[in-house]
Amino acid sequence: MKNLSRLFFAMLLVLSFSNANAQDENNPWAIGVGVNAVDFYPTGEDGQGEIFDEYFNFGDHYNVLPSLSSISVSRYLSDGFTLTAAGTINEISKIGDSSADDLSYYGLDGTVRYSFASLVNSPVFEPYLGVGGGYTWVDDIGAGTLNGTLGFNLWFSENIGMTVQSAYKHSFEDYLATHFQHTVGLALKFGGKDTDGDGVYDKDDACPDVPGLAAFNGCPDSDNDGIEDSKDDCPNEAGLAEFNGCPDTDGDGVPDNKDECPTVAGLKALNGCPDADGDGVADKDDECPNEAGPAANKGCPWKDTDGDGVLDKDDKCPNEAGTVANNGCPEVKPTVEEMKTLNEYARTILFDTGKSTFKKESIQTLESMHAIFHKYPEATFVLEGYTDSVGSERSNQLLSERRATAVKDWLIANGIETERLTAKGFGEENPIDSNKTAAGRTNNRRVEVKLTN
Repeated sequence: MKNLSRLFFAMLLVLSFSNANAQDENNPWAIGVGVNAVDFYPTGEDGQGEIFDEYFNFGDHYNVLPSLSSISVSRYLSDGFTLTAAGTINEISKIGDSSADDLSYYGLDGTVRYSFASLVNSPVFEPYLGVGGGYTWVDDIGAGTLNGTLGFNLWFSENIGMTVQSAYKHSFEDYLATHFQHTVGLALKFGGKDTDGDGVYDKDDACPDVPGLAAFNGCPDSDNDGIEDSKDDCPNEAGLAEFNGCPDTDGDGVPDNKDECPTVAGLKALNGCPDADGDGVADKDDECPNEAGPAANKGCPWKDTDGDGVLDKDDKCPNEAGTVANNGCPEVKPTVEEMKTLNEYARTILFDTGKSTFKKESIQTLESMHAIFHKYPEATFVLEGYTDSVGSERSNQLLSERRATAVKDWLIANGIETERLTAKGFGEENPIDSNKTAAGRTNNRRVEVKLTN
């Protein structure tokens, strides 16, 4: 008996560290099987010991059938109350200190018991008290009994435990002795509520209406990627934990749900799209994917259609060569500097003496002048001829007119529009140097060009 007590204490100590739970609404049904012992001695009746006298005298007073001899079915009601129906069999060879001729014993009992599990606050040790009634037969004698029970359950796991119970069975008939019946057995709980049928009881199921996995407290992982749906940004597509359950098909470090080019490796800065020419415009938006260009021009370099050094985007005359100063459009008239150059050319034109014909070396000068005239097709000019003071004024006037006209005619003959040019002669007027010296007279024999628009 002493060793049995030690074994029982050790079992209780070990089981106190498990995570079992008492019978409740989550496991409303329980079936128990075990052995029972009937003891007629410590009942306080005539010929027997006083109440609880020699209560643990197993060897002298207990009647035990060496086989499974009890079965019970329990249903949890509510608020700690459980209804139990039990059937037992036994053989009676001891009635107190007296012997008996192996009488048969049958008992059918119903008990309402109250669990003190919440009071002791242990998931393993569940003491209880019960009251009920039943009917007991010893051979052919049967009588009703009023029963009071005291016991406890030790739960090894969520569903399996051991039951130890002692019942005081008071007989309503004198021909059946009041007695104690002790029961030890195994109990199996079942029938927990599992609304979604996923094997996780509702009490432990974080998603009780949706089938799920025990690993996720009953919540689903639809794509089986190890991330429960509630934490999975892509619950229907298997992915990686680092991307909250979303895949990265092209392996560029941008998950598919944020990747605008999910099947082609690209750059994070461009939402997972490639940029072949490195111009900062994703290839899918780049009209020139292999040639770097600004985003403002859809990834293409700006053109300079007329080749005037002014990009089309800034060129107000993109199809006509112009100047930077005039926003890519042709200049309407020459600049001050160009007019100065033009007159420098004009003053060096050499004519045959007393004539309006050119000396051969002046042709190159005329060609240089022609280039400037041609550059400004909208500009109009007046060509002014001058002479020195040698000779009569009349002859000098005529000579200056012929020479100015000669320059005009040469330019027109070489492509300058007639309406752009006017020729005038001023003879000896407006000298620019002294007519008293040969050098001065040379400078006075000249053609000047003036802009008229």
